[in-house]
Amino acid sequence: MFAVIKTGGKQYKVAAEDTITVMHLEGAPGDAITFGEVLMLVDGDNAKVGAPLVSGASVTGEIVEQDRGPKVIAFKKRRRKNSKRKRGHRQDLTIVKITGIAAGA
Repeated sequence: MFAVIKTGGKQYKVAAEDTITVMHLEGAPGDAITFGEVLMLVDGDNAKVGAPLVSGASVTGEIVEQDRGPKVIAFKKRRRKNSKRKRGHRQDLTIVKITGIAAGA
């Protein structure tokens, strides 16, 4: 059984015991989290596709770690104008272990 969930403006295909990295979610390691925006649910040959969400379905997970992504450099240079700008950015990420998928009614 697997599901497609939406969080942080992105979609993720998840199954039980999967570990995913998503945009920052509030909580400490060990906290339980529930994803209510389930777009699709597949159980063998049986598939439920939401319009836009599957009613009553939810995916539960546990926060494993709060982490930061790799450093990304944004460098801009305007040639012949003696102008340049260098900025770095690290995205806050949350690592979540999926514990279960509930199909609902």
